[in-house]
Amino acid sequence: MGRSTFEGPVLSGDNRFGPLRDVGYVVLEQDAYIDFAVATGAGTAGYAGSSTQFVTSNNIPNQAGQLYTPNSAFSAAGPTTTTPTADSATAIYRGVVLYLPIQSQLLDFIVDMPTAITATGSTPSGTNIYIGNQFTVSSAGATYATAAVGTTTYGTAGRLTVSYSAAELAAMLATTSDIQNPQLGTQPSFFSQLVFTIAIAGTGLVAPTAGQFSFTVRYTQSDPNIGNSTTYPYGNFD
Repeated sequence: MGRSTFEGPVLSGDNRFGPLRDVGYVVLEQDAYIDFAVATGAGTAGYAGSSTQFVTSNNIPNQAGQLYTPNSAFSAAGPTTTTPTADSATAIYRGVVLYLPIQSQLLDFIVDMPTAITATGSTPSGTNIYIGNQFTVSSAGATYATAAVGTTTYGTAGRLTVSYSAAELAAMLATTSDIQNPQLGTQPSFFSQLVFTIAIAGTGLVAPTAGQFSFTVRYTQSDPNIGNSTTYPYGNFD
């Protein structure tokens, strides 16, 4: 069985030309699964990170993920790194960072909680998941969507309801250029950054010892040149 990775949108259909052209974009997805019982061991399935450390995945054993401050301007020094806020008695943050092609159209998010959060001795006042292009501690930074786990508890296991505001739906039409590729030096390419932030508020909080989350984003990679007969004429003469 072969496997390949390539750059550019994936188009599918059986009629490339004419008024009944039926070619469309293929839906892509990236996902991550974390288990709060796996608190150590980057490179381990389900690794959930720790205080100031988010993770990255995509059906690969979870690695320590690097978060960046979104900036579409080129810098010879590369992108600016950032870290989540450290754990405290009133706020704990865990999460996942994924990287997408710029100008991707986000279709939806699926947030599942197979096992509810457990943290001995904690008194939670609310748990929310903010989905945006950076680490955020409130809905103000949730560029794309918000999911409520529980207002006064750690919630009930199951599929969570993801809510979208009008502004968030507009932002989902084309992801922004957030991260300069640090490997390309003076000829940079850019990525979009997607961050799922689990924000636990309360009093007397301690790090969760159980709880599982599965995050999925479905999207299409757009092609800004399609339909332009000068720069991308193939199959687009109509």
